[in-house]
Amino acid sequence: AEETNHQRDSKNIRRGQNNCLEHSKKKERTGELSNTKRPGRPRKTTVVDDRRIISLVKKTPFTTVGQIKNTLQEVGVCVSKSTIKRRLHQSEYRGFTTRCKPLVSLKNRKARLEFAKQHLTKPSQFWNKILWTEETKINLYQSDGKRRVWRRKGTAHDPKHTTSSVKHGGGSVMAWACMAANGTGSLVFIDDVTADKSSRMNSEVFWAILSAHIQPNTAELIGRRFKVQMDNDPKHTAKATKEFLKGQKWNVMQWPSQSPDLNTIEHSFHLLKTKLKGKCPKNKQELKTVAVEAWQSITRDETQHLVMSMRSRLQAVIDCKGFVTKY
Repeated sequence: AEETNHQRDSKNIRRGQNNCLEHSKKKERTGELSNTKRPGRPRKTTVVDDRRIISLVKKTPFTTVGQIKNTLQEVGVCVSKSTIKRRLHQSEYRGFTTRCKPLVSLKNRKARLEFAKQHLTKPSQFWNKILWTEETKINLYQSDGKRRVWRRKGTAHDPKHTTSSVKHGGGSVMAWACMAANGTGSLVFIDDVTADKSSRMNSEVFWAILSAHIQPNTAELIGRRFKVQMDNDPKHTAKATKEFLKGQKWNVMQWPSQSPDLNTIEHSFHLLKTKLKGKCPKNKQELKTVAVEAWQSITRDETQHLVMSMRSRLQAVIDCKGFVTKY
């Protein structure tokens, strides 16, 4: 077959045939190859202005559109807030509500980073031998967070379109719990242990719970060789508690402060409270019953998945240089 003009041009200038064909058609249609002037008004910002806008939000993420507008005016660029928003959107920047994270001290950041580096390469067998422990508060009325509703304008306060809230959760129970990779362990309610039936846990109550539940749970979930994980709550680190733990001859992990994102049981508590949504206990006793049922319904696959996420959690701490992670 005879070679066409655009095929020859494609070889000569080393461009694709489709590209050359489009240029040939454009020459036939307009009589020239240069780009024709686009219709509509010209852009209000230059490429340099666009880069300046992006640079401002990269340098100061909490800056406002109004502040960016004022900064541009100082260098002679007068544009509207809408234009600035469009430029940010074109560069895939969007405004979001900030996530609230606890402030981690320099000392604790260093400790978290050191812990993460020391344990990053630990095998799965290491994490399978740990009994994770923690306390949590369970509200009688679980918060469902923000919900969306279909309604007409002006009907925002109609009872059908609102969600009810109860101050302080309408009452609550404090609980101590434990888990391992093999599943959840005991869920103990503090007011069932204290002499005055209160939810205040002091060192003596803490010792009583550990004495009654560590050995049976490790025997069922782990076996003979195990480690106990607990955070640095004052009740856990008190001198008398340390003496008690030493007397029990348990292997207690050294745990970095301000590290709930490393404690897998925190996510088990989230699963527990998610399961409680939709339940309607009328009093604290009913709450305890449904809470135990929800805790026991957490599967072995779920706890194993949480424990096996430890390497990712530790890597996230290293990547964040000791600051709080997404976990």
